[in-house]
Amino acid sequence: MTYSTDFRKKVLKVKQEENLTLAAVAKRFQIAIASVVRWSKVLEAKGTRNRPTKIDMEALKQDVALYPDAYHYERAARFGITEGGIRHALKRLGISRKKNTQTSQSQPRSTASLSKQNEPL
Repeated sequence: MTYSTDFRKKVLKVKQEENLTLAAVAKRFQIAIASVVRWSKVLEAKGTRNRPTKIDMEALKQDVALYPDAYHYERAARFGITEGGIRHALKRLGISRKKNTQTSQSQPRSTASLSKQNEPL
């Protein structure tokens, strides 16, 4: 979390008025010396970078409706982005991974198909 500009100005003003060293003013306000040095060079805080998304969320919703069983890498290829980008976009939409509603024990393999697999060719 960043300190407000008002607080930064106050720290630098106290440093100037009382002619304190960097270490003394840092100790007084219980902040790092590096912060005071940085603030003396540039007072304003850096803004956070909010990168625009390349994904059209409506198109992603339609893609999920059209291809509900698609893997992330398939969606990523269709949209021209990475799998991680698809994962984050789906999370923003509140769509989680597909889940298997039936356990493997509820639908056992038939014995006929198993015996055919074990026969020599």
